[in-house]
Amino acid sequence: MANVRAHVFIYGLVQGVFFRAHMQDEAIDLGVSGWVRNLQDGRVEAVLEGDEEVVRRLLKWCEKGPPAARVTDVKPTFEKHKGEFSGFSVL
Repeated sequence: MANVRAHVFIYGLVQGVFFRAHMQDEAIDLGVSGWVRNLQDGRVEAVLEGDEEVVRRLLKWCEKGPPAARVTDVKPTFEKHKGEFSGFSVL
């Protein structure tokens, strides 16, 4: 499959539940590069790059998140792959 880039916003109870740390672990396990960060309005934002199949698997994981999270929505936008990341960071 082709490499893709997804810019995603995750809604719900996603801060204060270790969402970013768990997402970083999942991304590393899958071989997805990019970053994840908290936003002031309570959402989590991430940019994901990698093989389309594994990026979609990580997006699927985002629908549930870690055990304490209560995800209400996941809104990804697919963009042109840039290949600008060498790993996955928590910002």
